[in-house]
Amino acid sequence: MATRINPSILAADFVNLERDLGTIATADLVHVDVMDNHFVPNLTFGPQMVGRIQDVSPIPLDVHLMIDDPDRWAPGYAELGAYSVTFHAEAAADPVALARRLRAIGARAGIALKPGTSADGYLDLLPEFDQVLVMTVEPGFGGQSFMVETMPKLRSLREAVEARGLDVWLQVDGGITEETIVTAAENGADTFVAGSSVFRGEPAERIAGLRAAVAAHTH
Repeated sequence: MATRINPSILAADFVNLERDLGTIATADLVHVDVMDNHFVPNLTFGPQMVGRIQDVSPIPLDVHLMIDDPDRWAPGYAELGAYSVTFHAEAAADPVALARRLRAIGARAGIALKPGTSADGYLDLLPEFDQVLVMTVEPGFGGQSFMVETMPKLRSLREAVEARGLDVWLQVDGGITEETIVTAAENGADTFVAGSSVFRGEPAERIAGLRAAVAAHTH
C-alpha cells in the first residue's frame, strides 16, 4: 500500500510561504487548509491565495475545505488546478453530486468526517469518492493532540474499502507525529497530513522520518 505524506502549510510561515513550500518538495502533496470562520472558528485562505500557492508549489495541492456551503465553493478550487479537493460531510447538501462535479472538472474528490461524525452513512457511497479524510482532531486549529478514539472509524473504512476492492485513499489529519503515524497506519490510513511535526524542524528530515516510521510498521 502506497504511503503519502502531505505537509499542512497551516504550520508554515505565511510571510515566507513560497520559501516554505520549497522545503517540502520531497513530500507527496501540500495540504492547504481553507477555513471560513463559520464552519470552523478560524480564517485562513481563499481562492486567490490558493491560486497563487498552486502557481508556485513544487508539488500538487491537496485542498481541505473547512467551509460552509462547499456545494457552491468547492468546484472553484478544482478549477484552480488543485489535484484533490476535500469537503466536509457535515457541510455539504449533496455530497455525491458535489464529488461527481469535482471529478468532472478533473480533481480527486474527497469527503472529510469530523471526530464525532460516524462513517456508517458513507460506507455504501465510497465508490463516489477518491479519498476519505478522518479528522483525528477537531477541525479549525493546528497543534492539537491526536485523538486515538477516531481509530475504530478509520478501521471500518479500511475494511469497507478492501471488501469492495476500491482505490480510495484514507487520510488522517491532526496530531500526526512519528509515533501517532504508526497508530494511524496500523488502523488503515495511507495518507497522512502533518503540520507542526514537519515545519518545527528541518522539513525534509521530518518528512523522511515520517516515511521511515510507516515503512518500519508495514515491512
